[in-house]
Amino acid sequence: MSRFFDPGQIGDSDRRHAPATARNRDPILALLKEHLPTEGSLLEVASGTGEHAAYFAPNFPGLDWQPTDIDESHLKSIAAWRAEAQSPNLLAPLRFNVLEDHWHFPHLAKPLRAVMAANLIHISPFAVTEALIAGAGQIMAQDGTLFLYGPYKRDGKHTAPSNEAFDASLKSRDPAWGVRDMEEVVSLAATAGFGEPEVIAMPANNFSLIFKK
Repeated sequence: MSRFFDPGQIGDSDRRHAPATARNRDPILALLKEHLPTEGSLLEVASGTGEHAAYFAPNFPGLDWQPTDIDESHLKSIAAWRAEAQSPNLLAPLRFNVLEDHWHFPHLAKPLRAVMAANLIHISPFAVTEALIAGAGQIMAQDGTLFLYGPYKRDGKHTAPSNEAFDASLKSRDPAWGVRDMEEVVSLAATAGFGEPEVIAMPANNFSLIFKK
C-alpha cells in the first residue's frame, strides 16, 4: 500500500477540530520560531487533525512541512486544513507508522532538519516513543532538532493532580498508554545521539522538550 494519501474530494466537513489546539498553538509557535531551522524539511509525526501544521507551516516559508498520520480520517482532515491554509511549503499528508514504515523520504526536496511530535507519546504504546526517537536520531544529521510536546512525569511523579487524573484516564482506555517519565525519554534521546534537552514548561501542565543532535 502506498504511503502517499489520496484524499479524494475534500470539503469543510472533513476538517476536524481538537479543542486544545487553539489554546496551545501560540505558545508552541513561539518556541518553534526560536528553535527550528529556517531551511530544510520538517517531519511532523502524528499530525492529528492537521490544525497545527496549517497554523505553523506558513510561519516557516523556507521549511518544507511534512504532516503524517496513520488514521484515515486524520489524513483527510490534514488535507482539508492544508487546502484552506494555501501555504506552498505545507506538503500533502503522508501515511506514516513509526512502528512499521521505514524512515526513508526520498520525495523530500530539502534535507530533513527537524522532527516534531505533539501529544503523541502518552496516547500510544511506549514502543512508539522508542521508535520515534530512534528513527529521528538515525535520519537526521548533526544539528537536527527533535521537538516533543505533551505532559510528563518528573522523577517518577506527576507534576499536577490533573495530570495524575489524566494518566489514570488514559490507562483506563488502553493500559499501554500513559504519561511518560521525562527522564526515560531523555535517556532514549541520548542513546539516539541527542544532547540534553531544553525543557520548557507550557500551559496546562505540559512541557516542550527540544533536543539537538
